[in-house]
Amino acid sequence: MIIGCESSDSTKSETQVVLDVDAEKLVLMRNQINIGLDQRSAWQGHWAKSIGNFDAMAFEVALTDSIDPMEMPEKNPILSGDPLFPYQLPHPEGNGTIDIYSYKVEAQEGLDRPFLNPDSEVIWYREDGMKERLLFMGPSGMFEDGLWLNASEFMVMGYFQEEEGFRPMIWIIDVVNHRFTQFRMNQVAKDYVPESYLDNKLVFVDLS
Repeated sequence: MIIGCESSDSTKSETQVVLDVDAEKLVLMRNQINIGLDQRSAWQGHWAKSIGNFDAMAFEVALTDSIDPMEMPEKNPILSGDPLFPYQLPHPEGNGTIDIYSYKVEAQEGLDRPFLNPDSEVIWYREDGMKERLLFMGPSGMFEDGLWLNASEFMVMGYFQEEEGFRPMIWIIDVVNHRFTQFRMNQVAKDYVPESYLDNKLVFVDLS
């Protein structure tokens, strides 16, 4: 199976797959996915228009992997007044914020109009002034939304574009132990407009 999303260690082989989630852990993670889907019902409802209603049982584990966070000193550049500021995802205990849009969406001052880059990243700007890249994806898909499940786990929702169609995906990231588990839906949408969710989500950014 070829993996279209990488952890932040870009030197890893895209064919590395480790399926080491035991049954008890899988039940817990599916419960977390259902909580996430409930809190991000707009994402669930958006995809339901293409593939019908679904819950966590529609997702199976694709892989688990470690993360090389590639830490570097960099404070969060998305400040109040930036059109992407409302879409930052603050840590529940105040340890910075996660950003899943600023690498994808070019919306800074001086541009005639915002546009989408082909690649996507999930970035954690920690309170101590350090930046961690948690996930990276090339043009084969997109990170569309996310939320903190608790102080140590973050869930990302998006999709991969495959030959068969567009497949919803979910990632649960353990930011403390630097590991993630990737889930793939057991069905695909034949017709899906790639930027359609961001168009609806980013109401303060004109992507038309």
